[in-house]
Amino acid sequence: MAVRDAAAGTPVPGRDEAVALLFERAHYRHDPRWLLPVPPRLCLACALELLPEPGVSLVRKKHVLSCFRDVLVRHASLVTQLVAQDQRVCIHFINMLFGLLCNVEDGSIANLCIEVLIQLTTQLKLEQTIHCLLDECHKELCNMPSMRGSLATLTFLGKLVDAIPALADKLVMEHGDLMEHLLRGLVYPSEGVQASVCYLYGKLYSSPMAAEILSGHFQEKLCSLFLSTLDGAQTKALQINCLGLLRQLLKYDLFVSMIMNRSALAESTESVAGHPGETSLPLVLKKLLLSRDETLQVASAHCITAVLVCSPEKYAPAFIHADIPEFLFEHLSSSSEVLVWSSYNCLILLAEEPLFFSKCHTVYGIESVVRSLQESLRMNNTELHKQGVLLFAEILTRQPEEIKLFTSSAMCRDAGRALQEAVSSPVLEVAAEAVKATSAFLRKDHQSAPPVQYRELRALLEAMLDRCADFSQTPLSRRSLGHASSRDVEKDILRRGKFLLNTLEGFRNACRLAVEFQNEPSAQENPFTAPSAEKEDTLEAFSEFLLSACDSICIPMVMRHLEQATHPALMEVFFSILHSLLVIVPHMKEKFSKKLAASSFIRLTLELKARFCSGPSHSALNQACSSFLYYLCTSLLSAPEKTEPPSPEELSAVSELLQHGLPHVSSRSPESLAFLSDCQYVEGAARQRQYCVLLLFYLAYTHEDRFVSEAELFVAVQSFLLSLQDQGEHPPLTVFRASIYLLAVCQDKDDALDEPVVSAIRKFLEGIPDLHVIYTHHPLLLRLFLLHPELMSRFGHRVLELWFSWEESSYEELDDVPSAGQPMLPASLAALFLIFRSSPSILLILLDLIYSSPVDIAHKVLIVLRTFLRRNEDVQVGGLIRAHFLLILQRLLVEHGASPSEALGNLPSLLSLLSLVQLRNESEQELDSMAMKLLHQVSKLCGKCSPTDEDVLQPSFNFLYWSLHQTTLGSQKRAAAVLLSSTALIELLEKLLALTWAEEGSPRTTLLCSAWLLTASFSAQQHDGNLQVHRTLSVELDQVLKALNFPKKKAALLSAAILRFLRTALQQSFSSSLVALVPSGAQPPPAPEDTVLAPLGTSQVLSLVIGLQNLLVQKDPLLSHACVGCLEALLDYLHARSPDIALHVASQPWNRFLLFTLLDAGENSFLQPEILRLMTLFVRFQSSSVLSHEEVGLVLQSAALADLSSLSNTTLQALRGFILQVQSMGLLADQSTTQTLQVSLEGFPPRASSAQSPLQDMLCLGGVAVSLSHIRD
Repeated sequence: MAVRDAAAGTPVPGRDEAVALLFERAHYRHDPRWLLPVPPRLCLACALELLPEPGVSLVRKKHVLSCFRDVLVRHASLVTQLVAQDQRVCIHFINMLFGLLCNVEDGSIANLCIEVLIQLTTQLKLEQTIHCLLDECHKELCNMPSMRGSLATLTFLGKLVDAIPALADKLVMEHGDLMEHLLRGLVYPSEGVQASVCYLYGKLYSSPMAAEILSGHFQEKLCSLFLSTLDGAQTKALQINCLGLLRQLLKYDLFVSMIMNRSALAESTESVAGHPGETSLPLVLKKLLLSRDETLQVASAHCITAVLVCSPEKYAPAFIHADIPEFLFEHLSSSSEVLVWSSYNCLILLAEEPLFFSKCHTVYGIESVVRSLQESLRMNNTELHKQGVLLFAEILTRQPEEIKLFTSSAMCRDAGRALQEAVSSPVLEVAAEAVKATSAFLRKDHQSAPPVQYRELRALLEAMLDRCADFSQTPLSRRSLGHASSRDVEKDILRRGKFLLNTLEGFRNACRLAVEFQNEPSAQENPFTAPSAEKEDTLEAFSEFLLSACDSICIPMVMRHLEQATHPALMEVFFSILHSLLVIVPHMKEKFSKKLAASSFIRLTLELKARFCSGPSHSALNQACSSFLYYLCTSLLSAPEKTEPPSPEELSAVSELLQHGLPHVSSRSPESLAFLSDCQYVEGAARQRQYCVLLLFYLAYTHEDRFVSEAELFVAVQSFLLSLQDQGEHPPLTVFRASIYLLAVCQDKDDALDEPVVSAIRKFLEGIPDLHVIYTHHPLLLRLFLLHPELMSRFGHRVLELWFSWEESSYEELDDVPSAGQPMLPASLAALFLIFRSSPSILLILLDLIYSSPVDIAHKVLIVLRTFLRRNEDVQVGGLIRAHFLLILQRLLVEHGASPSEALGNLPSLLSLLSLVQLRNESEQELDSMAMKLLHQVSKLCGKCSPTDEDVLQPSFNFLYWSLHQTTLGSQKRAAAVLLSSTALIELLEKLLALTWAEEGSPRTTLLCSAWLLTASFSAQQHDGNLQVHRTLSVELDQVLKALNFPKKKAALLSAAILRFLRTALQQSFSSSLVALVPSGAQPPPAPEDTVLAPLGTSQVLSLVIGLQNLLVQKDPLLSHACVGCLEALLDYLHARSPDIALHVASQPWNRFLLFTLLDAGENSFLQPEILRLMTLFVRFQSSSVLSHEEVGLVLQSAALADLSSLSNTTLQALRGFILQVQSMGLLADQSTTQTLQVSLEGFPPRASSAQSPLQDMLCLGGVAVSLSHIRD
């Protein structure tokens, strides 16, 4: 039994594996070389005899084949070398395996045979072996009566051609009749056979040569059969192999055309006949898309893509009509990344066909696209991201405007958020595609679903700009090799430029969107926003964001990129953006335009035009630059700085000029200057270009962008004006204004205009109705007019008037401030003062301005002139100003003799200036005839005024007062005689003095002060010089005393003035011929003791003393001087008439209290001139009860210890008077006190011995002219 089993070749359980691999019956005859030296120990000769043996079990054969396959895989070279030793054995071995393949019915053994044959054939690489196999296959298929047993052969052939692709051509050319057998297999009712046939066909058609040879076979026989097989396939194997064959076929345009034509014919036959005909590929692929098998869905999508790649416009309609886009959109929700990616690819190609949109597939599928994009962006698949964003971009770009893509605002919002996430992707390629999609998304028809989501759009743009900014700021790649590094840097710059260009295109579309929505009332704001909510979702807020984003992000990015490279396309988009922004935010247009001009954008635009647009190339860039310059220039010209805006007609003319001329301005700056300087005859079109060039230079210069040489521009503008004059042309006002401005700012301080140019300018100016239309507020323009006599004489007055009308500051802070304490002058005023110093005659024009200009301008001129005179005391213009003022005043009095104050509102300003000029005169200066004439005219003017004309009277009184006190004694007498001759002036003073105690209608306190001081001065001069009196001035004595006892609040200066008047009357013993002190109403007869004091009474004297004491307690320096002086005069008056009363008044106990109150002001407070004078008065009248001898000694001792060098001249004079009075009274009997006094006298500086008042004691206190010496001495 064992022998029989062994002979049959059946393995016995438990037998060693090596025994199972050997054919024991024949192994002993085999050469040992056939036994493999590696496990498993297989004998090839045994295998050769064992495998075809009918008596060996299939299990054992399968084991042997499996082991041979394994050893062939592991030790291919060993087995190959062993088999190839004998070609006959090799061929026999292959034939044996092929025979086993054809005869065995076990599929697993057949598969092993195929695998071993394929491996052995490919390893041996013997042509004879391959030919042998092909011949055997051919013979097998030809001799086979039925295709039933052809499965193994067909499968082997397919895998053999797959393993050795070159066999496809050999098989087709040498065994062409096999194709008929393949067709038989394709119709054989076995999907296994059909699958094998399709697999073999797929391998054959993978070879281009074989495919070309088989093209006729396919068209005539295979095409329809194959499509029907694909359509009817039920098993997955057949479906997969059919789709594999289809994909191979679709690689060739010829087969695509055949299949699609056959499909189109099938569809037309079906639609006409009403019954199914041939199979249509789109419908078959649609059925596969509908299957639940993901592999088939992906393969179907790949096939659709392969067809569309050949010609989308030709083949896409067939798939669209088959509603395939609908199912592709559905597949976008799949969790399979491969299927989603494949669907993206199909849809991208279908989107190239307009029918895809007209049949509203995008409207149906846009929600799926957005949702899929959002999901895919969460995956880590860059290719999926790119394809999804690319599909979205294609849909957004190609969607017809008349078909609304987003049917709701919420859907539009979700799309924007998806794009925002894609734009922020760290992968540059994804972000770049997302930027393109964003650009397409920002279309009006995509955003028209109300309400417009401005906040979402803003977030999307911010993300896009931030991504671009991040990319533009990444460092450029560097390599160690110089050339490679340079290429890499150029490549990086190019990539950045492309990304920046795409970003700017998106931003430009956002700007266009804002412009288009300006005419859409429903798009202005979100109608569903609560009234109390912040208006962020409005077009205005969105437009302001665009402007801000461009200013802070876009412009810096473009400027940085310009430092590395210049791309015309990028700059064209950039200037289109700037152009749009000058339109969409009207209320910020002016500010933005000025910022652009100040940032050298005029220069940048002109340089780009000169570089790229000098010829016909880059017309789009030229148009964008020209449009930007046009809107920028018109914006700047319509809202100019420091000049009048042009009229609508003028602006319209200039706009038309710029619109036609700017596209033709494309030369560099030197060429433009040469063109502007052209002295030849200039034609109309060339002249317009000159106008444009000049306006561009003007606007650049006004915003401090001086990109051309000032000297060269100065010469060019002069030549331009002379050319205009030579051709008899008159430029537009705006152009002429620009010319004058450029001449002014480019003129060197040492250069003057040529005489012909000045003459041309004057001629042009004379043709202008008013200078304000060409005036620009600039110091250099003023200098141009004022430093050329021909221009100043004709236009200086108007130019200066325009200057002061344009000055924003009123200069109030410069008025009434000592020159030493003034801050630095404003630059414009400092420049103006330099012009005044160079030509003092200009000051006469200023006087005329004060005379004739409106009040506000006249006031400015007055302050400026005052400030100039104060700060420039070395400029002697007093005589010039006074002479001119005299002419003005004479003209005024002639023209408005009755009431000149009502005829001119600026008269007070002129008089104020005259007072200042008078104050600048040196003391002790003789009054010339001019001064006497002025005194006469001013007094005459005052006589024509009423007490209510305070604005005229105040500066007039100041002038008269200073004229009296700021000259020599002889001139004072002459001046007083002139003034006293004006009875109208005396009458006016009498009225004013009477108004001092009027309850109603009283003028300002300052005017009353001047009236009292002027009256005191007149009285003193008349009395001292015994001058003729033409009219007496009456004053009520009781009212004077009452005014001192009950002074007005905050009227110390008025009290001082009244005291000065009363002191003068007391010094004259009330005997003045000019002033008559009369009682108030009916008075009772005086008492006998009062007769000697007349016109004063004892009670009045005591009342006056009390009033003086009260005024002294106020401790006002000027008022104290006036009080002490009046008290001195009063005691002198009393002593002359009644010494007892004088001593009584001087010895009043209240005087001691008053003295100690004054001394309570601090250490050495007695060293004040008014206190020293008061103590001197008490010593003189021996008022020991007020100031004892011991106290006098203490005062002198303290004075000896004091630092006398630090005391003022007035204090030293008072101290000297006190010491002399003490000496004369003999109050110092003590020798030590006498020595102390001598030391004190010797310690006085020499100036203390002078009894004269200071040379300069003229002040203006609160608008009142005051001489300190007049009140004090």
